[in-house]
Amino acid sequence: MPFSLTYGTEAMIPAEIGIPSVRVLLIDDFDYELRMNLDHLEERRELASIHDHNYKGQLQKYYNSRVQKRTFDAGDFVFRNNDASGQEPPGNLAPTWEGPYKVKQVLSKGAYKLEKLNRTEVPRTWNGAQLKKCYI
Repeated sequence: MPFSLTYGTEAMIPAEIGIPSVRVLLIDDFDYELRMNLDHLEERRELASIHDHNYKGQLQKYYNSRVQKRTFDAGDFVFRNNDASGQEPPGNLAPTWEGPYKVKQVLSKGAYKLEKLNRTEVPRTWNGAQLKKCYI
């Protein structure tokens, strides 16, 4: 299929050109069939594009059905993912979560401003997927 979308015709091995196969013998006018394949190329590309769009939509739906939505309010205590912050060197014995931190401000689209317990602001904003609720 990718070959025909690129070149407008089905792939043929060199031996098929010299010694015609059953596929080539069944075609009466080979040049006419090649021209018809080129005429239908745009339609086949559109169908492939529609199929690709539908497939990506299905993948997105599958992924989003398994994502845990995490929302926090200002004043909540949270742990921050160590992989996202990079405070500790990675390794098998490195802690997964660090903190606790306090949510200072809730920004749009799941972004949060954090502060340490001594009220110093943590640089950068943090995504809700990188945070976990802390019960103190």
